[in-house]
Amino acid sequence: MDRTLPKLLRRIANEYPEVPGQYYKAKSGEFIPISFAEEYSLVLDYAAGLLSLGQVRGDRVGLIGDNRPDWLHLSMAIMAIGCSDVPRGCDANAREITYILSFAECRVAVLENDAQLAKVLDNKNALPLLAAVVLFDAPSTERAAAAASAGLDIISLEALRLRGRGYRAENPERVEAELETGAWDDIATVIFTSGTTGEPKGVMLSHGNFLCQLEELPSRIVLYPGDRALCVLPVWHAFERLCEYVILIGASAIIYSKPIGSVLLGDFAKMNPQIMPSVPRIWESVYDGIYRLMRKTGGATWIIFNFFVEAAILQSRFQRKVFGRSPVFSRGQRVFEAIACFLPFVLLWPVKALGGLLVFRKIRLKLGNSFRGGVSGGGALPPNIDEFFWAVGVNVVEGYGLTETAPVTAVRPFGRPVFGTIGTPISCCEMKIVDESGRELPPGVKGLVLVRGGNVMKGYYRKPELTARVISPEGWLDTGDLGFKTHTGEVILRGRKKDTIVLRGGENIEPLPVELKLNESRYVAQSVVVGQDQRYLGALIIVNKDELSSWAVDNSIEFASFADIFAHEQTRKLYESEIAALISAKNGFKAFERINRFVLLEKPFELGVELSAKQEIMRYRLDDLYRAEMKILFG
Repeated sequence: MDRTLPKLLRRIANEYPEVPGQYYKAKSGEFIPISFAEEYSLVLDYAAGLLSLGQVRGDRVGLIGDNRPDWLHLSMAIMAIGCSDVPRGCDANAREITYILSFAECRVAVLENDAQLAKVLDNKNALPLLAAVVLFDAPSTERAAAAASAGLDIISLEALRLRGRGYRAENPERVEAELETGAWDDIATVIFTSGTTGEPKGVMLSHGNFLCQLEELPSRIVLYPGDRALCVLPVWHAFERLCEYVILIGASAIIYSKPIGSVLLGDFAKMNPQIMPSVPRIWESVYDGIYRLMRKTGGATWIIFNFFVEAAILQSRFQRKVFGRSPVFSRGQRVFEAIACFLPFVLLWPVKALGGLLVFRKIRLKLGNSFRGGVSGGGALPPNIDEFFWAVGVNVVEGYGLTETAPVTAVRPFGRPVFGTIGTPISCCEMKIVDESGRELPPGVKGLVLVRGGNVMKGYYRKPELTARVISPEGWLDTGDLGFKTHTGEVILRGRKKDTIVLRGGENIEPLPVELKLNESRYVAQSVVVGQDQRYLGALIIVNKDELSSWAVDNSIEFASFADIFAHEQTRKLYESEIAALISAKNGFKAFERINRFVLLEKPFELGVELSAKQEIMRYRLDDLYRAEMKILFG
């Protein structure tokens, strides 16, 4: 196994120099290949350019940008000279970028464009160490002048490459020597969590944290030299990064696309990829698009489609039980299910096969004729989506992990997936399910998921006390997730105990800042933001009864009881207005942090019910306690 990520790239470039490692879309719409040899040459030039700027082993370099081939080249170049990249996407606001670059003590930052440079210039006083900025796209004349006035050296990507070539000519083999010096435990990246708290946590991940996963993942996510993978996830996210390393070790190509239905399907048709890493929302969009088209067609087509889908889903359920692809919790259960389900499996097989010929083949062709499977991560794959694609013959496997585990801990294999699970832990780590006392639980019993192994982070950057809080002396990381194991070792997740909310699109949201802002309204006594594994955020709002009653009187709303105020249309409009004004871009919130739906509650939370002894909300209880309200919020 290669000891660093740049060494992995070097080996693949030597073994497959002419094979495309990346494709990017030109303005004409055509995809242009970049070979592994070209990719590696660019990495060496950029690495030398960074050395010419005074970067030394152990430095941290900001890398603020979105999906493009250059991003990977710069990341590899930073790591090649023993530095760590500090990444973030262009959606980060000025406050976040300033905090990240300042806290990580970056002297050089690579920025996507003029807009990102503006965020830095607006806060230059808070970034006294930042001396140079490399820009993917050229800045405006005005912005360049402002940067010069602020004492920032602005360098274009092409200028960095040329500087690097000159540096290599004057210092032959210097970059190669730095690359060779790299070690397994060197910090490759410091990824700051994307929550909205004032102080995001910087997750330190070593080369080894990523590379240890590559010992087994290629046998679960199968790729061959020359294969192609369609990539749409943010390149700086740990999940996308690891996927790109899996693609790299398979000597396959990354095709950069966008998570927009028409663009995605068009790129599928053009490039005919073998795999696509994604978040659940993308598969939901494909699913919704198929059903929208069928409903619009209507008539006999709609009836036939529904018949074959329902029959295929039913047959697939029997098939999974016959062939051991459903979770089991005892040996006896496996034998009984196989016997009981064999006959209906056989009887429904011709119906499903006919559906494949008449209906499902057309669906599969939308993904090309070489598609091997999709890998879904960054949130739970909804069971109905999972069942649909399984039934129509599109292989979508679910993986699980955290940024703190670089990020994969488990993933269903393409070859033998078990439905409804995230598969068994990969070989570089172990997982156990424990109760509140730390006792390991048997299969089928829900508890807290702990992870230990080579993929677990080195810790939170400059926050040892926080690291000690989540990693035990024995090396077990508290994931904050709840789940249980099957008899054969697969893991099934059942929600999260910790507060971070992960939407289906993979967005990580810390609910506390949103709740604190909501609570600023005089009409809100308390609020809880919810939405784990959903498309959007919802909120449970406990009203301030005194303020709301006064408002009703002031607005001439007649009521005999408080329930009358609750039922009034003007009350709902009041809270809609309050929430929209508080959770807004003006107050620093992103679009995915806004509250789409809410439910008003009259009864305050109680100790021992919703609240712990410390008066903290026990979020993991809310789904059961407020089942009806959750149905209103999310359907």
